[in-house]
Order: sequence, then structure tokens, then C-alpha cells
Amino acid sequence: MLGVWLLLWGSVALGGRADTAFLRRAHDSSGHCTYSFTVASPVEAACPEGAGGVPELRAELAALAARLSRLESRERGVGGSGPRAAEPGGARDPQQVAAAARLEAAGRGHRAPAQASAFRGAAARHGAPRGRQEQAGGEGGCLSPAHAVPDPAAAPRWEPQPLSYQELQSERTEVPVSRLLEETALGRPGKEDSGCGQLVWVGEPVVFGRADSIAGKYGVWMKDPEPVPPFTRDNTWRVDTVGTEVRQLFQYEEAEQLARGYPAKVHILPRPLESTGAVIYRGGLFFQPRHSRSVARYDLRGETITAEREIPGAGYHGQYPYSWGGYTDIDLAVDETGLWVIYSTEKARGAIVLSKLDPETLEIRRTWETNIRKRGVANSFLICGTLYTVSSYSAPNATINFAYDTATGTSRALSIPFENRFRYLSMLDYNPAERQLFAWDSFNMVTYPIRLSRA
Repeated sequence: MLGVWLLLWGSVALGGRADTAFLRRAHDSSGHCTYSFTVASPVEAACPEGAGGVPELRAELAALAARLSRLESRERGVGGSGPRAAEPGGARDPQQVAAAARLEAAGRGHRAPAQASAFRGAAARHGAPRGRQEQAGGEGGCLSPAHAVPDPAAAPRWEPQPLSYQELQSERTEVPVSRLLEETALGRPGKEDSGCGQLVWVGEPVVFGRADSIAGKYGVWMKDPEPVPPFTRDNTWRVDTVGTEVRQLFQYEEAEQLARGYPAKVHILPRPLESTGAVIYRGGLFFQPRHSRSVARYDLRGETITAEREIPGAGYHGQYPYSWGGYTDIDLAVDETGLWVIYSTEKARGAIVLSKLDPETLEIRRTWETNIRKRGVANSFLICGTLYTVSSYSAPNATINFAYDTATGTSRALSIPFENRFRYLSMLDYNPAERQLFAWDSFNMVTYPIRLSRA
């Protein structure tokens, strides 16, 4: 399509008068017909206050703007090809158009470089009439703006107004790829997620605190996704699990206290717990008592054990741990659907078994047997009823490598990158209220942002 541009160049003649304006038309390298309208732009103080012939050439200037307007609109309408039929009217000499441009510079002072649309807009604001377009001709079929017929009687009185120097500007905004990915069907990370979905991404770990003694090399830290008064979601809990008599449960008012290492209270458990499989849920600490295949509930308000139940056939004290060891035979977990226990049995031959528990009585509601070897994975957690496992507890670039969906009873292989920053992952749990993974990685308490697919 034939394109037309009006190019305005300005040059400043300090203390003197402007050079002569002229108009040139030619084809560019792409075959477009280009009008080059060059006019000097002296400083406003050097411009003449008045010039003879302004009333006579005023209409010619307006006709030029109107003609260019119709020229562009017609080219858009017909695709910019072929000459047009002649219209009645006489042709004007291009020197008169140049003179009109010179008078425009004198009347308006400094004019900024602008596109043809801006030039036409200025003429339209002053009530310039539209001239009549004549024949399409000239060099290579270019339309000559000199073939415009002015209508002096229709031209209103033009009162020049001073204009300040203007510039056309464009702005560019750079958008990170990460933000574009967040807007796709993969969902949004963190608290912006709504409803359930499949895990598709795990971010880099964020360190919240660090244990200050050898007892904290392995441990578990937690928040209650469904707290009961007087506790809130800001309360944070921690257990250092190195030792044979692990009874201390540290309570913090908020995560910042955990980072500083100053607990608000220390609970002494009636029975020592074993390993890092404990969770906080609905005002209770759920844990495996040492040297047993049972699960117990410690009430945080009453500070007593309110329920305890044996998990039939569950291995314990090193029979079916995760690959890192640590007596992680029985692992408790919480997701959007409730309380779970992850373990294995002799009947399952070391494969992971899942059971859904009643959080008040610890009664087993339903059980699933997977085909994922418990000793073959470093840890596991549940999101929206799906079990996910981690490939390694020490490799810096591990993966979320398997998923087992309890809704369908099927498993599938995954390869979601997962970073073990401190090279010894001993605890990993999901918090459905925070929509994050909580982990203990060699003295360090960290969180991982996640992203779920749309359900």
C-alpha cells in the first residue's frame, strides 16, 4: 500500500532570518512516495512579526493540509495503487506552496518536527477549509500537493497563536518473562492461587531462620493452617530432633521471633517424639511417639495428649524410612483435604502407603497403596490429595520426581526442579494456608514458593 509521510525538518538561524522552505517528492527504497517538506525554524524573536501576502496564501496552506488528509484517506481506501481521475481546478506552482510554508513558519514561530497527522490537526483547529483534489500524476504516479484549488472566500480569518516547541515521544515497557509465565494457564504463585490443581513449579528456597546448636541439624518447623483460639496463623512452631529424648516444642508468636531464636514458650511433651514427621493442625501437634508405630495428638491449649492410635502394620524405627534415614518411617502431612499419614508396611514391600486420618480421633478413614518405593525418595508431601516425592535430599539440583493421585489411584513420573541449597533435606511439608512448602535443610528453616495448574 502506498504510504505518505510529511517530514518536517527545522534549523535554527540565530539572530538572522530563516532559509527558504521547499518541497521535494520522491520514491524511497521500498517504493513509497515520500513528500519532504523542509522549512527553517528560526528562534521566535528572529521571526518576522508580519509578512505581506499572508491573507492571500493562508488558504493555500490550509488547502495543502486538507489535500494531504484526503490523500491518506483515499490511499487507505483503495490500497494506494493507480492514478486517479482528474477533478476540475487549476494547478499551483510548487514555489507558492513553499512560500506558504515560509509564512507558516513566520506566523507560528518555532514548529517542532511532527507527522502529517499533527500538521493536519493544526490546520483543522484553525478552521482551514478542504481544497479539491485534482489529478494523480507527477513522478512515478506520486500525487502532487500543488494540484490543490484554494477557496479564498471560504477561508476564515487566521489569527496565529504562539506554540511552544513539541516533541513526539514513544515509551517502551520491558516485561520480565517470569511475569508472562505467571499470566499463563500454569496459574499464579503463592496466595494468588485459587482452588486446587497440579504442582507445576517450585521456586528457590527462602531462609527464615537457622538452628544455633548441633541439636538443630535435623528438625521440623510448622504453622497451623487451621488454628484455633488463642492461636493464629502467625504462630510458628519448631522441634530440633537430634537426640534420643526429643520432648521440646518451641512456640513463637511469629516467624520473625523464630528468625531471632527467642521462643515465647517451650512445651515439654509427655512422650518423646521420633524423627521429623510431625505437623501442627487444628490446635494440635500430631507426631509419632518414639519406638512405636502409633500416631498421637498433643493438644496445644490443654498441653496433654488427647488421642493416640496405632497404624496397622506400619514400619517404624528404621524399617521403611526415607533415603536420608533419621527414623522417618511415619510421616504426617496436611493439605486442603485434611490430615494424612505416610508410611510403609511389610505387605506393601516397602512401597509408600497413604492413609487419611480423622484429626480428632486419629481413626483411619481410607488407605491407598502406591507403587513408589519409600526408601527410593528423599521426602514427600501432599497437595490437594496428590502425593509428591523428592528425588534426593543432598543433590543441589534435585527434582520432584513422582506424583500419586488419590482421586484416580494412579502415579506418574515428574521432573520439576527442586533446589537443596544446604545439601541435607530432613523435613518437607506443605502448608495449604500459606501455599508454600516448609523445609528443614541442614540447620536452616526455609520455605519454597509453588505454582499449581488451573483445576
